[in-house]
Amino acid sequence: MPKAVWNGTVIAESDKTEVVDGNHYFPPDSVNREHLQDSETQTVCGWKGTASYCSVVVDGDVNTDAAWFYPEPKPEAQNIGGYFAFWKGVQVE
Repeated sequence: MPKAVWNGTVIAESDKTEVVDGNHYFPPDSVNREHLQDSETQTVCGWKGTASYCSVVVDGDVNTDAAWFYPEPKPEAQNIGGYFAFWKGVQVE
């Protein structure tokens, strides 16, 4: 089962991830939200839409903008709406 781990802590775990562009997108209910801190960062993907970011926080350590999601994806990416993906050292195993 895929899981996202940072600093030895499981941030998300699910056997229902969606893989898009090589990234596992985890369903919202599989994410330990206590380890995410909202960010004002946003980026735009031409076919997925506007991504919003969160920082990952574990034991006071902050990994800035290490998680992202598409709150209102374009029609082609509806399957990942609200799902979270990770990068910046967050290991997906």
